[in-house]
Amino acid sequence: MAKSKKAGGLTTKHWIGYACGDLGGCMTFALMGAMVTRYYTNILHVNPAILATMLLVWNIWDAVNDPMMGALMDKIFAKHKNPHGKFRPWILRSAPLVAVSFIIFWTVPTFFEGTTMLVVLFFTKILYEGCYTMFNIPMGSLLSAMANTDSERASLSSARGFGGMVGNMVPVMIMPILLQKYGDTAAAFRIGSIVCAGIGFLFCLLHYYWTEERNTAAQEATTESSDIKFTDILDVFKRNRAFLALCIHGICICTMQYVSSTLGTYMYSDVLGNIGLMALTGAISMPIMIVVLVISPAISKKFGLIPYIRFSLLAGFVMYITLFAAHMVTNVNPYVHMVWSTLASGIGMVSIQMQWGMIGEAIDYNELLTGKRTEGSIYGTFNLCRRIGQTIGNSAAVLALGWIGYNSAAGAVQSAGTITGIKALCVAVPGIFLLGSWAAFKFIWNITPELRQKIADFKAGKAAAPAPAPESAE
Repeated sequence: MAKSKKAGGLTTKHWIGYACGDLGGCMTFALMGAMVTRYYTNILHVNPAILATMLLVWNIWDAVNDPMMGALMDKIFAKHKNPHGKFRPWILRSAPLVAVSFIIFWTVPTFFEGTTMLVVLFFTKILYEGCYTMFNIPMGSLLSAMANTDSERASLSSARGFGGMVGNMVPVMIMPILLQKYGDTAAAFRIGSIVCAGIGFLFCLLHYYWTEERNTAAQEATTESSDIKFTDILDVFKRNRAFLALCIHGICICTMQYVSSTLGTYMYSDVLGNIGLMALTGAISMPIMIVVLVISPAISKKFGLIPYIRFSLLAGFVMYITLFAAHMVTNVNPYVHMVWSTLASGIGMVSIQMQWGMIGEAIDYNELLTGKRTEGSIYGTFNLCRRIGQTIGNSAAVLALGWIGYNSAAGAVQSAGTITGIKALCVAVPGIFLLGSWAAFKFIWNITPELRQKIADFKAGKAAAPAPAPESAE
């Protein structure tokens, strides 16, 4: 493939290679999110009470294994200084494990029944999540080892956004076709898992071969393994305001996402009276995401990444609150709601596409503060915060339905108070969480252009020692 130069030395091959990472990973992860409940209930016939208990344990495991894997990667590299890089060797090791463990999860439990099936299901899910984490943490952390400038981080963030968008879309196109052909059968899920795992594995390999750890700070790290502790992340929270802002943002933005996705059907069915419109939201959101991903690097380069993020979050908040006000005074046309809310969500979630580059900057800043380069620990802990937001969004949304008195009986007509509650949950609450994310970048994020120059000088070997960051916010 031709190496068409991009700004700062990144090539087209680098850009496509990094996009392949999230594409490959999402080929399995998206199917796990979209179809796994149907697999539990219609194929394995797991008792709901037992399933709820298993889900709780799985969610706890998912939450803790991210920072654990990140810290493990940091310690191993500090000890052995692998000449092939800090992250890419993990990608090569984990890619086949993700594919194999994914197929095992969707096939092996179907050969058992009763308690044996539950035990097998439990451990195959644990196995897959562990293997996926082994791939996802180095894949995400790799951005900081590829990018040397703010514009490069923005470019690679867009690449990951493109890859993730395609990777999330393809599996949910494949499985419905197989379910239509074979029905709710073990064979349908078995074939789907093999196809998705195979495609995902191919793109994970492309991700490995078409990327490069260009940031010499990661390659030339002098941190000793004995200096890296699992408790270091606590000090990061205390000293690294940029990382703290990202963690608050991660919780807010994921809560916003999952409240919206969990309760969207209630808004369209009980308030707007046209649940079929939900199928059109994808047709609107996809072009918005593509436009955002295309223009974001250029806008970030011209105006700065953080000002761009803050503007997008504030604009999304204003659009949501304006729509909520309209719902309070009139009956909003369903098509107007669909277009306006989709635009508000797309604009507000620019930060999700661009956050990966900001993680890289927070990692550089942390090295300035502590003298330690621990990409794995920081990225893994950020993932933990995102999972907290996902859990809050899912759980709070379900609980809120009870609080507003939602009547789930077939054909039930909801009370006026319940209708108002649904409007607030689906329109006002997402806007409020966007405002929370904006506040994190406005009042907590503290990497100014001057501090950014200090980080660059330190990375270039011009700074004699780590220096504390100024307390003023940008």
